[in-house]
Amino acid sequence: MAQCRFSYRLIALPYIRLSGFYFFYFALLGAMVPYWSLYLKSLAFDAKSIGLLMATLHISRIFAPALWGWIADKTGQRLRIIRLGALLTWIVFIAMFWQENALGIGLVMLGYSFFWNAVLPQFEVVTLNYLGEASTKYSRIRLWGSIGFILSVLLLGSALDSISVAWIPTILLILMILIWINSLLIPAANLPAKVERSSTLRFTEVIKKPQVIAFFVITMLIQFSHGPYYTFFSLMMQELNYSRSEIGMLWSLGVVAEVLVFIVMHTLISRFGLRLIMISSLVLCVIRWSLLGFWPENIFLVIVAQLLHAATFASLHAVGISLVHQYFPEDMKGRGQALFSSVGFGAGGAAGAIVAGLLWDTHGAQVTFAIAVFVSVVAIVLAYVWIHPEKVQQNSS
Repeated sequence: MAQCRFSYRLIALPYIRLSGFYFFYFALLGAMVPYWSLYLKSLAFDAKSIGLLMATLHISRIFAPALWGWIADKTGQRLRIIRLGALLTWIVFIAMFWQENALGIGLVMLGYSFFWNAVLPQFEVVTLNYLGEASTKYSRIRLWGSIGFILSVLLLGSALDSISVAWIPTILLILMILIWINSLLIPAANLPAKVERSSTLRFTEVIKKPQVIAFFVITMLIQFSHGPYYTFFSLMMQELNYSRSEIGMLWSLGVVAEVLVFIVMHTLISRFGLRLIMISSLVLCVIRWSLLGFWPENIFLVIVAQLLHAATFASLHAVGISLVHQYFPEDMKGRGQALFSSVGFGAGGAAGAIVAGLLWDTHGAQVTFAIAVFVSVVAIVLAYVWIHPEKVQQNSS
């Protein structure tokens, strides 16, 4: 009976349009993350410069989502903010076609990502508002983002064996415009307007709770550990003589595993709970970074490592979204999701990319990924001690 109610709700909400937004958003990510470093390498930048430029994508996440989340919570104009952010993303990115030096590229990346990084956290709130009590079904919609990523990685990887990497900015611009067009198709009907205060707590009081602090530190460490992977995996495999289409297949393999996890995540959360899934996934982080750091030439172990993306990203992301939804009252959820993005993908991702860039040329893949292993172990300890979702109360009233 519950399944029937959820099926009816999926029909009632704009499922295709919500899923379409995730599809195009992560198709853009699938074109950017694996291949932008190859584009930068084609411009003769060294590892330090590439690391710093890739970190620029994360730096704006430190402050942009929090700013836009605060505005969205205060005004209730979440969809308008999403549409404006999507529009300004591609308008600013147009300047990339006239940039050749690191400073110019970095400034454009910082500019467009200021708006791009603000869009997704607010769209997460829109999706969860549509789902209502069926929020555990979030992964059924989010998995279309993974499908978009897979198709983007495979198609672009195959294309780049025949065309120049100089086409990458044009492809990214097209995907940005599609994100904006899709945002215009999301109806505002039935979304809550400005949310009235539902808690006697202040936002600062919520984020000062020890368990919430621990959660955000873990989130930062998780994304820090992904720094070497997101920044240099494609370059590492290219140096091992893999073609760009083969590199794309390896990236897509990880996201296929991610899709499968998203499909069943609501069942896994119901059966095992958020705490156990988080700790288990962090253990698999340690295994994954060890395999990539010490045995990148062994294709079988690389495939295993890519399949572990199901844990290191998919399950940890779904758990993180669920914990934010649980930790923060209704009138703070926008800021909560924004802080989740700022701390993890922002501060953690930027630091991970910068450190990876500084270590890669001088110390190599082993030392760089060993750092990722170490911070994952620290995250395991923090999760074991502090993450007890059942003990959290949103309100003091």
